Amino acid sequence: MSYAFRLGPRTTVLAAALLAASSIQGVSVAQSADIAKAPLDVEVSGPVFNNPLGSQADQEAIREKILGFIRTSPQGSSIKVALYHFWDQEVAQALADAHSERGVSVQLMLDESTVSSRPTDASYETLRASLGTDLTGGSFVGLCPAGKSCLGRPEFGQSINHNKFWLFSQVDGAADVVVQTSSNLSPSSYSMFWNDAFVATYNTGLYQSYSSYFGKLTGRDWATWKYTSASWSPYKAYFFPYYPGTGNSTDTIWNTLDNVACAYTASDGSTKATKVRVGMFKFTRQGVADKLVELKKAGCSVELVYTETDSADSSGTAGTWEKLHSVSGLNPVCYFEDTDQKPSTAQRIIHSKYLLIDGKYDGAVNKVVWTGSHNYSGPALRENDEALLKIDDSAVHDAYLANFTSIKSHAVPGTSDNVPACKGVTSQPEQ
Repeated sequence: MSYAFRLGPRTTVLAAALLAASSIQGVSVAQSADIAKAPLDVEVSGPVFNNPLGSQADQEAIREKILGFIRTSPQGSSIKVALYHFWDQEVAQALADAHSERGVSVQLMLDESTVSSRPTDASYETLRASLGTDLTGGSFVGLCPAGKSCLGRPEFGQSINHNKFWLFSQVDGAADVVVQTSSNLSPSSYSMFWNDAFVATYNTGLYQSYSSYFGKLTGRDWATWKYTSASWSPYKAYFFPYYPGTGNSTDTIWNTLDNVACAYTASDGSTKATKVRVGMFKFTRQGVADKLVELKKAGCSVELVYTETDSADSSGTAGTWEKLHSVSGLNPVCYFEDTDQKPSTAQRIIHSKYLLIDGKYDGAVNKVVWTGSHNYSGPALRENDEALLKIDDSAVHDAYLANFTSIKSHAVPGTSDNVPACKGVTSQPEQ
């Protein structure tokens, strides 16, 4: 099912001169009325969710949204894609056709494993044959180094370009389109994994911030990379890896949760508890688990639906699974359903990576969403190429809440999660 919302009054954007002068490093800029845009098409922007339990159309809702944007990108426009796994021949051909038939500039940066882990898949070859691999050209398909993200430091060990975002300069009904999703392009991403996407339009600041990050990925200059964030109301984008940095004080999610107050006064004068909800594929960051438990003990309502944690090691040191089960009332819900009883095949899981806050956050009563490619794992913070998007909008929050509630209601094994799969012992293949 897809949702579309008008995000407040019609937005306007900064002049091109201001954009050219600004950097995504530490930017916090309110939009001004320098350049008017056409009215926002409410059928274009907003969240999109796939449903692996539904019809083919339900399963492929995110894929079809992206295909629609590719096919309506006009001559002279551009498409930029940063993606972990690209295994979809029809989408690859649509990109090739946009380039060859309409002169669209098409640029992709993929993780190297998109080729090496599935060498028989024809998608990359279709892109390579059409776009070439010259990263200085107007169109190309590029790969990050084998076993490494484009911006991760080699001394940190293996890393990946785990990004999943799409940028369209113009499509039918919108411009400056940013699609931030949790979904790769693969059959299991549609038919087995719960994924989400958020589409932002006519926000040139946000679009340029993502474009600048894409340029950093293309440059693969890990030696000068520093973690960046940028604010363009009602959005804030965060670009990883978080380097330099160590410890909780430089953990984006820990700091976000540290801004939560568990009790607040509602408009009717009553005292309410802030609600914190997490839908997460992989949750192995101990500091974030500690913070959720701390919030629960402080009186927040905390809910979690996840697919994988980690468990106590050989020395007996507790992992995130033990920590998240250490406080009464948190009751994590695991979604790892082996539908065919074959561990070598993809299971039905939650693959989204989002955080919902409803209550007192950063000194104000609000409803806010964070979503993207960023799992709550160590590599996602310090090593991988990742993007995270904050959306400050109540209607968007409520749409995500409906998705969270649906996923939670279907989760297997649910709260009976003291099993190897939920504790990180069993791996999750994508295909």
